[in-house]
Amino acid sequence: MKFKKAFATLLATALAAASLSGCADSTETGVTGNGADKVYKIGLCQLMQHPALDEATKGFRDKLTELLGEDRVDFDLQNASGDSNTCSTIAKQFVSSGKDLIFANATAALQAAAAATSDIPIVATSITDYATALDIADWTGTTGRNITGTSDLAPLNEQAAMFKELLPDAKKIGLVYCSDESNSKYQINIISTELANLGYETADYSFADSNDVAAVTATACSECDALYIPTDNTAAANADVIVNIATPANIPIIVGEEGNCGNCGIATLSISYYSIGQAAGEMAYDILVNGADPSTMEIKYADGLVKKYVKSRTDAMGITVPEDYEELVTEE
Repeated sequence: MKFKKAFATLLATALAAASLSGCADSTETGVTGNGADKVYKIGLCQLMQHPALDEATKGFRDKLTELLGEDRVDFDLQNASGDSNTCSTIAKQFVSSGKDLIFANATAALQAAAAATSDIPIVATSITDYATALDIADWTGTTGRNITGTSDLAPLNEQAAMFKELLPDAKKIGLVYCSDESNSKYQINIISTELANLGYETADYSFADSNDVAAVTATACSECDALYIPTDNTAAANADVIVNIATPANIPIIVGEEGNCGNCGIATLSISYYSIGQAAGEMAYDILVNGADPSTMEIKYADGLVKKYVKSRTDAMGITVPEDYEELVTEE
């Protein structure tokens, strides 16, 4: 009888301890029994710091915070400083720390996250072409994997047409981009055909990394009438180098996105990176809260594209700008 009483006492103590332990864990993580107060751990990997990617990350964070509430989301923002190997290290750290979702900003960040996990949901942005980035042969609009997101691709045929509208006398267009960025090569392959169809001669001027930007840009400026730069992260990070060479040479540049256009271009057909970041935030919310499957979620594209120009540069070069262009205000 004494044994039964002792056993009952021990069992009651053990159950009480387990109950207290469970409560402590729930308090630590912010999760209640029904999950209504769960704090979501989000790993954000951004390839490098420049205006377009910064705006996309801001849009993502703002939208997810708005939808979840400040107390229910824990962001871990890591910047890879332009290094794909660092992206891989960051992605592996996110996996080992058990993030609920990974936000990948730019192609190298997406590729690193995709290599690091096939289980944790990945929402990407600032990706020009997901099929190219993920080596998907039969593209259907979804990845079929733990990955979805938004694209920064603007219609390249319409960007090519801007040369006719702004630079009708140009003959040769230099296509300046980073050869190490697969989505840059994708854009160049398309726009070179579009420009050829409009009667332009084109030539590729690629750099492997930041060390080659100045020399490649100088060569392009000496051999061409105008330049085109796609949505290229390395070019955007080195816009000051490019503009300091192109401006004295009086070489106009049409650019694939607004942030870099403000830094070194005369015009762009631009998307809002903040908006595609917000759209990615909405997709992340749908995955985290509503249980949406990223493998079946279609990639989203920007709408509301606007032709923009930098007045100080077009005026200095004597370029007549059509009325349907909107002035892009810069910090110059």
